[in-house]
Amino acid sequence: MTDIAATDELFFTRAGLDRGRVETIVGAALDGADDGELYLEYSQSESLVFDDRRLKNASFDTAQGFGLRAVAGETSGYSHASELTEEALGRAAATVRAVHAGHGGEMAGAPARTNQNLYMDDNPLSLAPFEDKVKLLADIDAYARGRDERVRQVSASLAGEWQAIQILRADGSRAADIRPLVRLNVSCIVGEGERMESGSYGTGGRETYALYMRPDSWQYAVDEALRQALVNLESVPAPAGEMPVVLGPGWPAILLHEAIGHGLEGDFNRKKTSAFSELMGERVASPGVTVIDDGTINDRRGSLSIDDEGTPTQRTPLIEDGVLTGYMQDRMNARLMDAPSTGNGRRQSYAHVPMPRMTNTIMENGDADPGEIIKSVPKGLYAVNFGGGQVDITSGKFVFSCTEAYHIEDGKIGAAVKGATLIGNGPDVLTKVSMIGNDMALDPGVGTCGKDGQGVPVGVGQPTIKVDELTVGGTEV
Repeated sequence: MTDIAATDELFFTRAGLDRGRVETIVGAALDGADDGELYLEYSQSESLVFDDRRLKNASFDTAQGFGLRAVAGETSGYSHASELTEEALGRAAATVRAVHAGHGGEMAGAPARTNQNLYMDDNPLSLAPFEDKVKLLADIDAYARGRDERVRQVSASLAGEWQAIQILRADGSRAADIRPLVRLNVSCIVGEGERMESGSYGTGGRETYALYMRPDSWQYAVDEALRQALVNLESVPAPAGEMPVVLGPGWPAILLHEAIGHGLEGDFNRKKTSAFSELMGERVASPGVTVIDDGTINDRRGSLSIDDEGTPTQRTPLIEDGVLTGYMQDRMNARLMDAPSTGNGRRQSYAHVPMPRMTNTIMENGDADPGEIIKSVPKGLYAVNFGGGQVDITSGKFVFSCTEAYHIEDGKIGAAVKGATLIGNGPDVLTKVSMIGNDMALDPGVGTCGKDGQGVPVGVGQPTIKVDELTVGGTEV
């Protein structure tokens, strides 16, 4: 774990807070509650946008604050402020005490401390001069325009964040974490005659800028964005109807995340509003389908040393060989469901309450060769990249748009198609998976998950898989 002392400088020494007094206030505020914590946060973030051959926008932000939560039964009292003072903390304590007044609950024990620190303490924002970041974006623009004369427009952005957190519990136990996060995005618009199409690629992770400033790294991002744009330039209208669909490895697991992953979060199942409610131990997917949530993978966008309640993240099996074996839990839902917390209590910032959220949600490898999967389809769709989508957690119904997809004809990948959407039901799709590839890949590091108005960084991954039947919405007439 990150040394507690590394964050004490931010939250006590510099802010002029006395730790003993803070612990006394927190202990009194949570006395009689079932659970709760003081969450302290300090973050720096920056964003640079290069567009139309020049730097269009550059921003830098520093934020700090605390959130104090008391839990009584199913009720949470939460108070937050951007002011790190004893007076503000006292006001917050008075607010949350009202939630459990007269409750007399027994405070849940502190999380076990078993995880190693996944990240370095160095702030990535300070390790690269501003001029180097601007030059990187200018080099991306020049490289993309020099790759193909059909390039009409290039946009590139670089964003970084450094977050430090510390969590104090009523018994005086503490946990802390340092979290870097970097993301590079490139988009290209190409044109030929009257037709123009776009392509984009993003990459990122919990690292410094150094990786993304390497020519082989940023040039690959440009090459992929340009490749997708040129593929779309040759695309034909997408077919429509029921057909076999092959999902490519890596980022297409965003469909798994949205259509299935949210339904396996503890709060939806405790409230019995998920399509997977009360199905523990039952077959919910085809044999061979194994899905996990793993917050411990080094440098991944969805990984954390500890979650936002201080619980170490872990590898949580959700579906094993087609059988539902677990849910993702924060502390409150775990307690109410008589289950252990899985280290999935996450929040967007100090101004938000934690809730069960995914980290890196992954379908594990099967034994099929990806080429053989394609050969098994006489006529269907091969979906490689996805854009936006919508999901109904209760029913599991989803709609996703494909940003890169191809015809499959006679067991071969054919022409690229434009305007394809996938329409289906998450639990139903799992039962129609008939082949699972051996090429599992993680996404390039771009996912952000929304839930109840909160956004948190996440990761996904999967091998190539074949779904025997799925509704494809297309534009072919």
